[in-house]
Amino acid sequence: MKDLIATLRFSKSKCGVDFMINTANHTEKRAWFDASERYATDFFEFFFFHKASGYMLLDGKRIDLADNTLLILNPGQQQEWHVDVDKMEYTFLVFQENFMEHFLTDKYLMFKLLFCYQNNHPQYMSITADESRPLLDVLEKMRRELRNPITDSYQLIVAYNYEFLLLLNRFYARKYSLPISIPANNYAFQYKELLEKNIRAYHRVEDYAEMLGISRVALNKAVDNEFGTTAKHLLKQRMLREIKNDLLFEKHNTKQVAADFGFSAPSHLMRFFKSHTGMTIGEFLEKSGEESVS
Repeated sequence: MKDLIATLRFSKSKCGVDFMINTANHTEKRAWFDASERYATDFFEFFFFHKASGYMLLDGKRIDLADNTLLILNPGQQQEWHVDVDKMEYTFLVFQENFMEHFLTDKYLMFKLLFCYQNNHPQYMSITADESRPLLDVLEKMRRELRNPITDSYQLIVAYNYEFLLLLNRFYARKYSLPISIPANNYAFQYKELLEKNIRAYHRVEDYAEMLGISRVALNKAVDNEFGTTAKHLLKQRMLREIKNDLLFEKHNTKQVAADFGFSAPSHLMRFFKSHTGMTIGEFLEKSGEESVS
């Protein structure tokens, strides 16, 4: 996809840190969502909004912000904020995925976490002070280490980040009644990674099974064991997100989008879209246009 929006890239110098990770609160560092312009980032973002109002558009979907809200954003997601940043109180964590890759051997960690690259459940949720306290305590320890790093700070900061992610994963699983199990293999997580990289080129589950060197039946079993759904459902939901981006942000017409995603005719794309969203493409665009007005 042609990149027509700005990409905000992680900068250690701008963040004032020695590593590709940072955490702070609103009194220490102003966040970057103070302009109602659409952009994406190349890093993960976690926001604990203690006080908040206004709304944001995430991949074209409106999210109304409120006090005691947790928001999770993946790299590359298109976001647009409509808030008064001076009236907001928040704590955030941001990091690039490769920050931990030299220390942790599990290259599929982020794909194993239930809240990352999630298409079936919300990326935002209410969270009470008691629920957020263990997570914020870990971020505070990380913050102190980041501000005064010494020889072994990298290892300790990675450990804190790992702890934060696992605690958040448990919270997310409880919030949405999702199972946490020990995976028999990495096929389901490899599949999610391949979807992120190849969704614009490959639109059949069979294509991904072939990339993984397994049968479609084996892939479906792995996906069901880890995510409680089918490989086809994950593919269709990820494809739907990309289609919405093309319609909203690239301003592609239905004929072009249909061709890009392997539909034999625009009418087939329209039926697919309505069956998964309950709206026609026209209704979706009209609704999204209304929500984009600040």
